[in-house]
Amino acid sequence: MTLSEFRGVYPAMTTPFHEDGSIDFETLREDAHRLADAGVDGLVPVGSTGESATLSHDEHVEVVEAVVDAVGDDVPVIAGSGSNNTAEALSLSRRSADAGADGLLLISPYYNKPEPAGMYDHYRRVADEVDVPQIVYNVPGRTGRNIDVDTTVDLASHPNIRGYKAASGDLNQVSEIIERTRDEDFAVLSGDDGLILPTLSVGGTGTISVVANVEPARTVDLVHSALDGDFERAREIHHELGPLMRALFWETNPIPVNEAMAIRGYGPGTVRSPLTRLSEERRSDLEAVLADLDPVEAEP
Repeated sequence: MTLSEFRGVYPAMTTPFHEDGSIDFETLREDAHRLADAGVDGLVPVGSTGESATLSHDEHVEVVEAVVDAVGDDVPVIAGSGSNNTAEALSLSRRSADAGADGLLLISPYYNKPEPAGMYDHYRRVADEVDVPQIVYNVPGRTGRNIDVDTTVDLASHPNIRGYKAASGDLNQVSEIIERTRDEDFAVLSGDDGLILPTLSVGGTGTISVVANVEPARTVDLVHSALDGDFERAREIHHELGPLMRALFWETNPIPVNEAMAIRGYGPGTVRSPLTRLSEERRSDLEAVLADLDPVEAEP
């Protein structure tokens, strides 16, 4: 995988489940095909949106294998493989790479809240021992700990650490990271849908996105318009997608995106406990938001 492959749109895929809680691999493969056909630049299974927290390690690897098998060499697959336990992150990373993942997305250690030195050592160890391109994932709202700018910049010098998913909501931090890594082979991708366009405007290279599950072609148009310098077109799509971007976070992700995909006929909408289905009131509101966005197909 090259830096150009960390440029563009990477849907943070959902994991579909049957009513009994088992993984619906047929729908998963169909979804991978749908997203690839819409022109996305890669796929990201088993991240937060894919409910990795409720998958066993074997299920985690099986999902990666299914997505890799579905798309073959058509698009890169970047597997979520992070943990708050470094040994566990190493195991998941090795197994995901062996399953065919082209790259890895590693959430920062959660709950135990390491200091910057521990954060640095954690990422360096995985990067030293698993020889595939890796993306550092900063989402303090889920982990309880922000990866500071200095640590990120230090990690960017590692040959296997090739990107950063920014989901802190802090555009000043994102801008400083881009500024200080301009001489590195290092990509910065938005992890907040509402900040995709602002992140691109300061030099970001793309997005690992929730909304791209529901509106992949529009999201591709938004991101590639901005990357091509057509910010007028990008702003137009940003505002078209704004209501849906906000709606997908009315309740805990991935509850609303699963429901949106069910409304569109893309999946069953089920989630694993302790998550619950979207409330009836919110579902009606979400249907109204989606009704204003007729699905579009990617241009050939």
